[in-house]
Amino acid sequence: MTSKPSTRTNTDSTPDAPDTVDVLVVGAGPTGMLLAGDLAARGLSVTVVERRPQSTGNMTRAFAVHARTLEALDTRGLADELVKTGSVLTGMRLFGRLSLDLSRLTSRFPFLLITPQYEVESLLKRRALSAGVDFRYGTRLTDLRQSADAVTAEVESADGTRSTLSARYAVGTDGVRSAVREALGLPFPGRSVIRSIVLADVRLTEAPTGLLTVNGVGDAFAFIAPFGDGWYRVMGWDRRHQAADSDPVELDELREIARLALGSDHGMHDARWISRFHSDERQVPAYRVGRVFLAGDAAHVHSPAGGQGMNTGLQDAANLSWKLAAVLRGESRAPEALLDSYHAERHPVGTKVLHSSGAMVRLAMARTLPQRAVRATVAGLLARIRPAGDKAMGLISGIGIAYPAPRGSHPLTGKRAPDLGLAEGRLQELLRDGAFVLVTPADAPTPTSRTPLVHAHWTSDRATTLLVRPDGYVAWASDRPDPAALQAALTR
Repeated sequence: MTSKPSTRTNTDSTPDAPDTVDVLVVGAGPTGMLLAGDLAARGLSVTVVERRPQSTGNMTRAFAVHARTLEALDTRGLADELVKTGSVLTGMRLFGRLSLDLSRLTSRFPFLLITPQYEVESLLKRRALSAGVDFRYGTRLTDLRQSADAVTAEVESADGTRSTLSARYAVGTDGVRSAVREALGLPFPGRSVIRSIVLADVRLTEAPTGLLTVNGVGDAFAFIAPFGDGWYRVMGWDRRHQAADSDPVELDELREIARLALGSDHGMHDARWISRFHSDERQVPAYRVGRVFLAGDAAHVHSPAGGQGMNTGLQDAANLSWKLAAVLRGESRAPEALLDSYHAERHPVGTKVLHSSGAMVRLAMARTLPQRAVRATVAGLLARIRPAGDKAMGLISGIGIAYPAPRGSHPLTGKRAPDLGLAEGRLQELLRDGAFVLVTPADAPTPTSRTPLVHAHWTSDRATTLLVRPDGYVAWASDRPDPAALQAALTR
C-alpha cells in the first residue's frame, strides 16, 4: 500500500479551481452510489460518472443482501424499505445435507434477503440524488492524473464530447475492468476459477422448499433462490460443457444442469434474461494510491458462492465514506493515517472473502472421491459443531468481520457494535447522522470533541463506555470511568 501520489501530475488544476468538486466517483453501481450518497449527505460536493447510459433494468447478477449490509443500510434509514422488495430466508442449505440457521445471527436482520441488485441501486440512487449528487451517465473515463492537491479526470460523453473534471479525491467503483485501476497502473493479480457459468431469472412450475437450494455433484452444481415475486434466480455450471462468455446460451442448457445437480429442473420456463459468464479470483495490491481509492469489484473480485460480492463492496464504501468526510471537513488531525486505514482494514477483508468464496465453489465442484469426502467432512463439522457453524455464518453474513485493534486495546475495540437499545433509541438509528456515538453510564458528562458526536446512555447500570465509529465499529472502549483516556481517543 502507498499513499504517494502518482508521478503523472497536472500542474494546471488546484483544489481552488471553481469547478473542483470534493469527490469524483467513477462507477454508478451500488458501491459508488452508497459512497456518493454518504459524502453528499455530509454536505460535500460529489460527481459520479458512469459509462453506461441511464437506465433501470433487471439484468443484474447480485441478488443477496446479508445481515451486516442490512445493518449498514439501517444506519442510513434504508433497510426496512429494501426488505419489503424481496424474500427473507432464515437458512442456507449447502451440498444437500448442510443447513445454516441464520436466525441465530445476533442482528436485527437474522436472515438473508433475496432481492435483485437493481432494487438496491434504485434505493441508493434516490438517496444520492436527494442529497445533491451530480450523476453523469454515458460518460467514460479516458485518463486520470493527480497532483499533491487534486485529481484531474479526462472524460468523454456518448456523443464524443471531451471534458475535464477536477476533484480533491477520486474513488474508482467501476467494476472488474476498472478504468481507474488501469489509469493508476495497478495490477489485478489472480486467475479464472470457473468458466461458463449460466445465470438466469426464470419462472418455476414446481417451487423448491423454502431455503436457498444449492448442490454440487462433481460434474455440475446449481442453486435456486426465490425473489418472492414469482421469479427465481438460477445459476448452474456443467464441467462437460465449457463455452466462451460470448457463446449463445439457451434455457435448455440450464435445465439440464439443474437436473444433473439438483435432480430436477423444477419446470423452469419463461426466462426474462439469461447469460453466460466466468468467475475470477483477483485482488488489487493497494486500495489507495495518493488521492485515488478503489472499492468494490474494482478492488476485488471472487466467486459468486455465498453471494458476498455486492455486500463486500457496499461495506468498502461504508468504511471509506466517513473517513473521506472527516478529512474533507477538517475533522481529522491525522488525515493521512485515517485515509491509509481504509486499505489496512478492508484489504484483509477482501482477502478473506476471496478465500471463503473460493473454498465454497471448490467444495461444490468436488469431483473425485477424496474431494467429495472432504466436502462431506466439512459439511458434517459445520452441522454438528455449533461454534464452527456460527463462525461460518458470521463470515458469510459479515456479522463476524472485525478490524485490527492497537495492542492493549479493550477486547471490543475493532468489533462490530450490535444494535444496542439505548436510552435515546437504537444505536443504528443514532448513527444516521454520520457521527460517532458515545455510549456511557447515565451520569457521565459529555466530553468536548471537534468530531461530530452523539452522546447516548445505557438503559441499565452497565459501566462500560463505548465510542462507536460512524460505520458501526467500536473505536475505543473501557469498563471503568477514564475521562483522560476517552478524551485522548476522541482526539486521536
